[in-house]
Amino acid sequence: MSTKLIGTMWGQLFQQHTQSGMSLQGKIRQMLVSAILDGQLPVGVPLPSSRELSGQLGVARNTVVLAYQQLVDEGYLVSRERSGYFVNADILAGRMAPKVVPQDKPHTNEPDWERRFVFRPTRQRNIVKRANWQDYPYPFIYGQYDPILFPTADWRECSLKALSVLDIHEWAQDMILRDDESLVQQIRTRVLPRRGVWASADEIVVTVGAQQALYLLADLLVSPDTPVGIEDPGYPDARHIFGSRTSHLLPLPVDEEGLKVTGALHNCDYVYVTPSHQCPTTVTMPLARREALLQMAEDADFILIEDDYESENRFEGDPTPTLKSLDRNNRVIYVGSLSKSLAPGLRIGYIVGPAELIAELRGVRRLMLRHPSAYIQRAFALFLSLGHYDSHLRRLSAAHRERAQALSDALARHLPEVRPVPITGGASCWIVGPEWLDAEELSQRAEENGVLIEPGSVFFMSTAMPRNGFRLGYSSIPLEKIEPGIQKLAEVMRTLKPSASS
Repeated sequence: MSTKLIGTMWGQLFQQHTQSGMSLQGKIRQMLVSAILDGQLPVGVPLPSSRELSGQLGVARNTVVLAYQQLVDEGYLVSRERSGYFVNADILAGRMAPKVVPQDKPHTNEPDWERRFVFRPTRQRNIVKRANWQDYPYPFIYGQYDPILFPTADWRECSLKALSVLDIHEWAQDMILRDDESLVQQIRTRVLPRRGVWASADEIVVTVGAQQALYLLADLLVSPDTPVGIEDPGYPDARHIFGSRTSHLLPLPVDEEGLKVTGALHNCDYVYVTPSHQCPTTVTMPLARREALLQMAEDADFILIEDDYESENRFEGDPTPTLKSLDRNNRVIYVGSLSKSLAPGLRIGYIVGPAELIAELRGVRRLMLRHPSAYIQRAFALFLSLGHYDSHLRRLSAAHRERAQALSDALARHLPEVRPVPITGGASCWIVGPEWLDAEELSQRAEENGVLIEPGSVFFMSTAMPRNGFRLGYSSIPLEKIEPGIQKLAEVMRTLKPSASS
């Protein structure tokens, strides 16, 4: 293959890396590394000179020179005097050639995977979120962040501090069962006391988000015949996690005060509950019901798994005490998230419980993934200790309060026929539409008009669920887009309304 022929591909290769967000030098480096490791550059053929490649890519020659020199320093290229740059054959040593499968060879003995699956997560009714949600003008979806509200400078500061030599010596090792001690200390002293929860270090384990916390608990505590109570409607992923372990999943009714304290609870060994911000209705369980729930847990000998998501984002009034803060007999396992209010992609949560339980949870976590990223733990610990997290929560609460008010006003103005649950905090609003409404159809038609909403049927355990409910999130939609988005949604909904004669 000639240098000239190779030269024709550089523009195309460079285009593949133009969206990486890196500097020009970084993009050229990425392009060259990919071409080398993918076998697109023969070992004996010289690369274009820095002058030639800079001309083909339309960049400064010095940028190419620096990229070439970096790859020489790291062993990808060799520089030969008066001959140019070549792929270093040593960098490709030990790499196996791609497997070539004859096209005419029939596959006659492949395994029957359908028979081998223990269960099929892909067939569950899950919340669906578009990967390209940011491309839609009106994304009323929950659980995503707004880049405008993310404290980029503060998080970058903490990430860089975590890259100091001393910090690297701490987090680069295999922690095995341990967590970053500074993060556990911050959770103990800065996070939990806001919710009235006091715990020692051996009563806390860090998880990869609250989702993994639930999975660890199910793995450790739930057997095929363990009865587990789930709010209905409730969090679908919790339902699926516990349902993957037991065939005795019990739907528990919810009203305007959250989980109802009824005799059905006596049939449970564990009860998953979201008292501070019920999922998906967003209602808050009052103190009297919390105390009654705890009393029943003692009387009937069951354990409460309290998911306290979004509790820090309450708009008015004093926060209601957590079940864990009222617990006197270790009847409550407390699950929280640090990353949900900052950036969901960071995936940092935690469990608070008796030391005996936490020790076993660490053992289960070790079998699953050892521990969450120690680097992210250290950066988060710094973020908390420097006060950035509290400042972010205050800014976030103010922004969400403003958006919630705009959403409430827009619904009253453009969709008076729906019944929204009053918004007291968090980042979403539960809507009950008129009886004739099919929220699934509304969601599909709204998406065609640039509006994303979340149909509510997925939150119900039974397939014979009401179909007129849906959720509107406002954490990821700009304030100025809320009213025009609701107006567009109202226009779509009215096209679905049955005529009076039908």
